[in-house]
Amino acid sequence: MKMMILNLDRSTTKEELKALFEKYGTVESCELVLDQTNGKSKGFGFVEILEPKGAGFALKKLNNRIVGSNRIRVKKAEDKKT
Repeated sequence: MKMMILNLDRSTTKEELKALFEKYGTVESCELVLDQTNGKSKGFGFVEILEPKGAGFALKKLNNRIVGSNRIRVKKAEDKKT
């Protein structure tokens, strides 16, 4: 399951985000969305955990959790429309 993580503290690193989700399963991919002009985080990213049970557990446990100085939101990522 691919999840979208919103309202990330802009100082959160990709490694910190990955470590947060690794407690719930193998992280297949982890990416922060960066501003192309300054290379800084835009405050959201995506994490993919292949095991459905672990991904569901991560979604429930991490949604509304305080990470850094922000309360993050975690939801299932929607497929891109082409």
